[in-house]
Amino acid sequence: MDKHFSLPKDGGLLIDKLPAGILHADDKIYTDVFPEQSEASELISEMVISSIKEFEALNPGKLFKLGLTTGATPVSLYKKLSRKYKEGKVSFRNVEVFSIDEYYPSSNTASQSRNARIHNELLNNIDILPENIHIPDGTVSGDRLRDYCAEFDAMARDIDLLVIGVGEEGQVGFNESGASEQSCTRTVLLSYSSRKRQSRNFHGEMSQTPRTALTMGMGTMLSAKQVILMAWGEDKAEVVRRIVEGECSTDCPASLFQHHPKVRMFVDETAGSLLTREVAPWLIGPCEWTPKFRRKAVLWLCQKVGKPILKLSEQDYLQNNLEELLDQFGPYSKINIDIFNDLQHTITGWPGGKPNADDSTRPVASTPFPKKVLIFSPHPDDDVISMGGTFIRLVHQGHNVHVAYQTSGDVAVHDDVVIQHMDAAAQLGFDDRFDEVKALVASKVPGNAEPRQLLDYKAAIRRSEARGAVRSFGLDESHVHFLNLPFYESGGVAKLPRTQVDVDIIKKLMNELAPDQIYMAGDLADPHGTHRVCTEAALEALGQLREEGASWTDNCHVWLYRGAWMEWELGRVDMAVPLSPEEVVEKRHAIYHHLSQKDIVPFPGDDPREFWQRAEERTQNTARLYNELGMAEYQAIEVFLRLF
Repeated sequence: MDKHFSLPKDGGLLIDKLPAGILHADDKIYTDVFPEQSEASELISEMVISSIKEFEALNPGKLFKLGLTTGATPVSLYKKLSRKYKEGKVSFRNVEVFSIDEYYPSSNTASQSRNARIHNELLNNIDILPENIHIPDGTVSGDRLRDYCAEFDAMARDIDLLVIGVGEEGQVGFNESGASEQSCTRTVLLSYSSRKRQSRNFHGEMSQTPRTALTMGMGTMLSAKQVILMAWGEDKAEVVRRIVEGECSTDCPASLFQHHPKVRMFVDETAGSLLTREVAPWLIGPCEWTPKFRRKAVLWLCQKVGKPILKLSEQDYLQNNLEELLDQFGPYSKINIDIFNDLQHTITGWPGGKPNADDSTRPVASTPFPKKVLIFSPHPDDDVISMGGTFIRLVHQGHNVHVAYQTSGDVAVHDDVVIQHMDAAAQLGFDDRFDEVKALVASKVPGNAEPRQLLDYKAAIRRSEARGAVRSFGLDESHVHFLNLPFYESGGVAKLPRTQVDVDIIKKLMNELAPDQIYMAGDLADPHGTHRVCTEAALEALGQLREEGASWTDNCHVWLYRGAWMEWELGRVDMAVPLSPEEVVEKRHAIYHHLSQKDIVPFPGDDPREFWQRAEERTQNTARLYNELGMAEYQAIEVFLRLF
C-alpha cells in the first residue's frame, strides 16, 4: 500500500515569490525537501536512469559505475528502479554496481549481510550481469584483507554516480565520526552506538552483532563524479541540519561532501524539519501567515530573545526579520495578545470536552457527552507512555473509552523474561513448561525468525501487562482490544509489508465502536517504523470508511499524540492537557505494569532512560515551556495535534 502519512502543512515560505537561488543560498550542500520519501525516491530514480542513458550515449561499450548503499534508506528507491526495469524503462546490462560496505566477517548469503540485502531489494530484480556486481567480501581471509581492500578501492574510484543514505550521526557506509577525508576502503571497528543500531538486524543480540566491517573510505566516495545523499525521518533531522548548514567536520563524515563539486541531498519534510527554511522561513523570504504559523514565529522569537510572549517588544520583531508579520498583523502588542490567547486556549483539563460549558475557545466540543473514544496504541505500552495522563482523565471523566493495541509487541520481550514467567507458573503448581521454554530459547538461530511458540508466550506477557496497566486506573477490561496486525508478525525486527488485511482489522473495530474521538501515534522517529505503519493503516481504514459512507466518520476527530521518542513543538499544538503531581504518579504506575520493558528492553534505541523517565521528563519539559511563555505553571503537560 503506497499511501504514507505526513504532517499537515500550515502556512510557511512562499517559494513561488522567492528570487531564483534564494531558497538554497545558505545550503552548503544543495538540498531538496519533499513531502515524503516516495516522491524524492521517484525523482532520484529518474536521475539514476537519466545518468545511465546519457553515459551510454556518450560512451558506447563502456560500463556505467553506480555506487549504492544498503539499509532502510534506499528501499523505496530500489522498489522504483526495479519497477522501472520491469516496465522496460531502463536496462542495467551496461552498469557496474559498487556497494559501499559489508559486515566482517560475514557470509555472503547470511540474511543480515549487506550482500544479501542489496540482492533481495534490487540486484535480483534487474538484468545486471553477475560479473558487474562488486560488494565488499566479508569472507576474505585475514591474511589477504589488506590487499583485497586495496584492490576493491582501486576499482571503486571515480564512480560515475554514488547514491547513498546518511546515518543518524552522519555516518556514510561504516565511516563513523573521525573518518579522514582521505580514507580508503578498509576494515573498521564499529563503535558501541553503531553496533547498538546494527543489533536491530540481529534480534537485538549485541553478542551476535559484528564488531568490524569493511567500508569504502571517504576519499573513495569523494572521488565519485556525482553524489546523491538521502535521509528520511525525524531521527535524521539534527544530522541533516549539520550536513546542510553546519561546519564541515570529520565529526560528521557526511558533511565532508560539502567539498564535493557535484553533490545534491534529498530529504523528506521530517528529516528537513530543522533546516532554516523550516524552522524560521521568515529569515529567507515572504511567508503565508496562517494563525498557527504566526504562533510558530512568535514562539520562535520568544526562545530567541528569552522572553515570555507578553514581554516581546517591537524591536524584538524588527531585529529578527519579523517585520512582515508586524506589517500584516501588527502592532506588536496586538500580536502578543493574540498569540498569548491562542496558546492559552490550547490548555484544557477536559480532553473529551467539558459538559454544559461554553466551548467556543476550547479545543474540544462539549457535546456529545460522554464521548466514545478509541485510542490506538502501536505497541502494548505506547498508550500509557505517550498519553497516559489524558487516557486516565478520559476514563475518570466518564467517557466510553476503548484502547486498541495494534501489534503484539512480542519481539520486544527478552528471553529471560519468558523463562522467569514460566518458572513462576511452575512454582505455583500450574502447567510446568519451564524446560520447554528453555529449549525454545536455546533453539534460536541468529538471523532467523524466532520460534512461533516462543513469540506466542512473549505476546501473552505483553497482553497481560497492557491489561494490568489500564486496570490500574479503572478501564473496563472488555474495552481492551488486541488487534495483532499481521504486518508485525515476521518474527524479527524487519516487518512484513502493510496490506489490506491489516486495514480491514482496524476498519472492523472502528465500525463497531463508531467513535467520536480517535487518538493515534504521531511519532515518526520510531526506529523500527511500527508507529508510522500503524498510523498509516488506521488512517487508511478511516479514509476507506468515509468513502464507503460510514456516517459516524463525519463527526469523528483524530488527535495525534507523541512522547515515546519526541514531543510536538508548541507551534503545532491544538490541545494541551495539564497533569497534577498525583496524575503524574498514577501515569507512572500504569507504565510500571509493563515490567518486560524495564531495564533490559532489546530495542530501546540510543536513549538509556526507561520509558517512564522519558515520558515524565518530556511532559515536565512541555509544562516548563508553557510556563516560560507566560502560561500557568503545571507539573506536566501532554500535548496533541488535531489531524482533522
